[in-house]
Amino acid sequence: MGPVHHELAGEPTFAPMIQIDMEIKAFVSAWRHCDYVSTYTARMISQNRSDSVRHSNLFSSALNELLEVAFRTRHAGGELACRVSRHGATDRIELTFPCVPEEREFYEEAVSRVAGTEARERYLNSVSGDVAPSREVVLLELAVDYNAVLRVEEADGDAIKLVVDLPLEGLQH
Repeated sequence: MGPVHHELAGEPTFAPMIQIDMEIKAFVSAWRHCDYVSTYTARMISQNRSDSVRHSNLFSSALNELLEVAFRTRHAGGELACRVSRHGATDRIELTFPCVPEEREFYEEAVSRVAGTEARERYLNSVSGDVAPSREVVLLELAVDYNAVLRVEEADGDAIKLVVDLPLEGLQH
């Protein structure tokens, strides 16, 4: 694997660390696959961080939430691809999974709302009430609790790619 290049002007180059590909049918056959993939991936990429156990726990939690988003897809065919790369203190997760057009539209809208100035308020309201749909809560949590930057990128066919930049190395909790 070579460096990951994106077409965003001025964006740094992220070095690939690990990629896991699975048929979506196999992935959604058991809920525990979310935990297995997130735990394994977190252990692999956290070994050289200043506090590897803390980093692994935070990364595993964040990735598990994203994988649970993909687990809920209503699309029956295709592949799940999870690629993790790094630039400095930031780990990037690129999660590509099949979805139906309505799901793609939902994620595009949800990610645009997550980037908005009212994300913290929406997150707090969604946790304590029923303002936001439950699928949106995961994205809001990543943005608010993990300082993640999220975006949706083009993917081939009936798929969506969620890109999540996690600055966990410098995250204060």
